[in-house]
Amino acid sequence: MDDEGEMNGPGPLTADAGGERRWRLAIGADDKTSAALSSDDKRLSAALDALYGDGASTAASDPRKRRGGLGRSAPRVAQWMGDIRSFFPAQVVQIVQKDAFERLDLKQMLMEPEFLKAIEADVNLVADLISLRSVMPKTKDIARTIIADIVAKLMQKLEQKTAEAIRGALDRSKRTNRPRARDIDWQRTISANLRHYQPEHKTIVPEKLVGFMRKQRRLVDLDEVVLCVDQSGSMASSVVYASIFAAVMASLPVVRTKLVCFDTAIVDLTEELSDPVEVLFGVQLGGGTDINQAVAYCADRIERPTKSHLVLITDLYEGGNGQELLRRLAALVRSGVNVVVLLALTDQGRPGYDPAMAGSVAALGIPVFACTPDLFPDMMAAALRREDIGAWAAGADIKLVRAEAEAPRANE
Repeated sequence: MDDEGEMNGPGPLTADAGGERRWRLAIGADDKTSAALSSDDKRLSAALDALYGDGASTAASDPRKRRGGLGRSAPRVAQWMGDIRSFFPAQVVQIVQKDAFERLDLKQMLMEPEFLKAIEADVNLVADLISLRSVMPKTKDIARTIIADIVAKLMQKLEQKTAEAIRGALDRSKRTNRPRARDIDWQRTISANLRHYQPEHKTIVPEKLVGFMRKQRRLVDLDEVVLCVDQSGSMASSVVYASIFAAVMASLPVVRTKLVCFDTAIVDLTEELSDPVEVLFGVQLGGGTDINQAVAYCADRIERPTKSHLVLITDLYEGGNGQELLRRLAALVRSGVNVVVLLALTDQGRPGYDPAMAGSVAALGIPVFACTPDLFPDMMAAALRREDIGAWAAGADIKLVRAEAEAPRANE
């Protein structure tokens, strides 16, 4: 093999050679069929074969013929993760990691420091670490560091958009000469500063800014948002996103935010919202589901229904009293609470949910749909403005669950 093929890639290939290379990588290479592969290609093939190989030929007498499985050696897994990251972008790495967790039960590896240091962190990894924290004492500090890192990245990504979407509306009937940058009325500012035009620079140097004032809201006038989140195992990534959004919203002075997580027990994490990592460590992923009990807890803490918004994030697989849940939700709607049900808060496609219960909830006039993290701030802003969430969802190309024609009635 020439020097070019030994570098970071296979080098230039003819169409036939390129096709053969792709086929060899797709079906797996062995000693007789690897002539078309460079040394890097062989590393890539071995890394893929460790996960996607058939595992049938693992003769101890010939290590070269072993296939399938990453073994129980954490350093070997860490090396494998390094190989995967060197060949694929982060999105593909996360997909391969997910496959590894499912096919090879790599959750055991999460208790090995070497593996944690090598793995590509994402929301699903955070959920896995949270669920395993009680059985990984020797790696808990590393896990906390990883969780803090990914939470910080998500906060940075989601915080600005959430703040801009939810922050108090502008009062366009009043003006100020000390506006924030995003509140400047540029048309009036330019008109007020035309006499300061600088011909040599062909521009206006404004001496006075004109902008919109923001509505000042007293604490008693603030809207209250209650995020009620199902923390059963299937909702793990939704819990992570919901907790981070709750922490972001709690930092805004224009809304009061509460976070309640539940399975068959209820955990009120409102007092922890200043520290998103502590919030996540307070979550207990897994267990059964009693949505009715959680909604009852939230309802008891709503003081001003017409200023309150309940965002229930759950797949609606109710292990408690379903009919009572429907009656309770109907009562909240009648009292003026703005209720929204999110089947998932993830970007991983169509969620699994109980279609019968979803249809029954939709029959109460409550919008029921899945939402991606990118759209959640806009959805929350629309809810705070008391806009038609169904119309908002349609405008965002989100499919709402349709009401069941014969849904159980809330007064039964």
